[in-house]
Order: sequence, then structure tokens, then C-alpha cells
Amino acid sequence: MLEIRPQSAHIGARVIDVVVTLVCWIYFIFGFLFFFSFFYVLAFVLASNREYAFQRLNSLFFQGFLGLLRILSPRQEWNIDPNIGNIKSSIVICNHLSYLDPLILISLLRRQKTIVKTKFFQAPVFGWLIKVSGYLPAAIEGAHGLRMIKQMETMGDFLAAGGNLFVFPEGTRSRDGNIGPLHKGVFKIARMYRCPIYVLSLGNTDKLFTPGKILFNTRQESSIRVTIIDRIDPKPEPCPISIVDLEKKVRETFRVWPNSCDQEMKGSV
Repeated sequence: MLEIRPQSAHIGARVIDVVVTLVCWIYFIFGFLFFFSFFYVLAFVLASNREYAFQRLNSLFFQGFLGLLRILSPRQEWNIDPNIGNIKSSIVICNHLSYLDPLILISLLRRQKTIVKTKFFQAPVFGWLIKVSGYLPAAIEGAHGLRMIKQMETMGDFLAAGGNLFVFPEGTRSRDGNIGPLHKGVFKIARMYRCPIYVLSLGNTDKLFTPGKILFNTRQESSIRVTIIDRIDPKPEPCPISIVDLEKKVRETFRVWPNSCDQEMKGSV
């Protein structure tokens, strides 16, 4: 009987990771250029609401990308809360572990806006796409400041029409899984427009696509999960919750959730 050496097995696993990564990014680049770009151009020319049309196309595009990744990574178990797709007119707050995180949320939310690093607004094609989609720049210097003001002026109408603003309030990916400092801007928006805040917990995306790496870890078994863990109403009687208290509620939700999840898992054994 032939013995498979550990080094050979490792090389074989890495080859599989390379192939899966290449296939997914080929879809990402050429699927957009040779298929989806046609629909984006049509939407730009014909749609009465370009923002919504582009957001819907973004959702469909990333549904295809993540669907392909799931097929090619059978060792990853995906547990997505089916109620996420029903969220409307809300602020969605989520922890941030991997570059996959915004792609997952865009795929789940049909009508969505989010905050994007300003450097991406300068990218060819992609910069145009996120501008037309109505996404917000992370910094507000120069023209980005005017874009942010314009988006904030129409944010109330966007939310009232069923749109969602999803954000990672830490502003960056967590390297250790802990929640970092939360930016207060999102809580100001929630309080200003009196819209509910949905708090989502996203787990193990960093196991599949690790920060600092370029390859998907397709051979490592893990469970990708996205769960609604709380809904916070910023306008309870007799007066609205303060921005400070909203931040405290969200932080407490994130703090308690891992323990609740552990207890649930123990109870199911």
C-alpha cells in the first residue's frame, strides 16, 4: 500500500486552493466584463432609479461569486440566517473578519449601501460602479466630502423606501476576533432617521479567506455563519436612546453573544 507523505498531501491541498482561487477570481473579473457589464450598462441607460438597479445587480453578482465558492469548497458549512434577506429600512451592524464579509452582506441584502475605502473610488470601472451604486466614501476630503453630503441628504428617502445601510463600525477587520472601538457615525444616522438597528454576528470567514493571504483555505473544515443576534429600536418611549447608549447596547450584544452561542451548542450535545 502506498503511503501518502504529509508533504505531498500539503502540496496537493495547496494546489487545490490555487485552482479554486483562480476559478473564483476568473468569474469575478471575466464574469463581470463579459456578462454582468452588459446589464450594468443597460441599467445605467434605461433604469429610472440607477442606484437601486446597480445595488440589485451587485447583489446578484456576488450571489453567483459566493455560490461558486461554496460549490468549490465543500468542506465549508454555510449557515446563513434566512431572515437577513427580509431586513428593510434598517441599519445593519456587523463584526468584520475578512474581505468576504461585505460581499456576503451585499449578496443577502437586495437594496444596500455601505461605506467603502476611498481608494476604491479611484479604481477604473469599479470606482464608477460603487459611485453609481450610491456607496459612501470612508473619508470626506475634497470631492469625497461632497459625495458624502449628497448621500446623507438622500439617506432618509433611501431608508424609507426599504433600503439598508450596512456597516462594520470597527472600520477595519479584526485580527483576533475581538470587537474594536466602534465609530459613532452609524449610531448618529440611526438616531437621526429613527430606523431599527440589526446587529449581525459573522463567524469564520477569516478561516476561509484569511487577512493577508491571497488564497482561499478550501481544505480546512469550518462553519461560515451569519446570524441576527439583536434588533435595537432607537426610538422607544418616552424619548429616543442616546448615541452613547446605542453604542453600549451594540457592544454589549457582541460581548454576550459568544457565551450564548457556546451555551446553545452545549445544550444541543
